[in-house]
Amino acid sequence: MPQTTYADGDPVLHPKLPSYESSLLIRTDFSNDVAWENICKLVQEPQTDDKFSARVECINEKAYERLEPAGIRSVLPSHSGHGFVFLVDTVAIARCDHPILVVDLQRDTPRTFRVVPTQAWAVENNLSLANIDFDEFMVACDQDGVFRGFPH
Repeated sequence: MPQTTYADGDPVLHPKLPSYESSLLIRTDFSNDVAWENICKLVQEPQTDDKFSARVECINEKAYERLEPAGIRSVLPSHSGHGFVFLVDTVAIARCDHPILVVDLQRDTPRTFRVVPTQAWAVENNLSLANIDFDEFMVACDQDGVFRGFPH
C-alpha cells in the first residue's frame, strides 16, 4: 500500500484506487456527510442549457481521508491517464461555496486551484478534452484562487 505523510509528519497508508474512465472526485474530509452529498450532486447535475455536466466518479472511501495533493499519484493505478483530480478536502467541506481542490498531475510538483461545484463541469470537460489547459483556469480564478466561471 502506498505511504504518504500528513502535514503533521504522521505517515498514512492509502490503498490504490481501481481504474476509472471518468474523472475522479475524491473525498478526503469526512466531517460532514450532507456537504459531501450536496457537492457530488451539484458536480454531477447538468449546469448549462446544453446540459453540460462533469463526468466524475465520486470516491467516498474513508481510506482516502486526509489524502493530500502530493500523495495523489501514489494511489492512482499505473497508466491511469488522469491529468487531474478533484479533492473534496476540509476547505471544500467547510466553506459555504464548497470550493473543490483541482490538482494538476501533469507536472512533477502538483499545482492546484479551486472550483465551485457548479463550474466543475467546465474544468472537467475542458481539461479532459484538452480544450483549455490548467494555466488558463488558474489565470481565470478570482483573488481567492477559486474558479467561478469565465467572464461573459
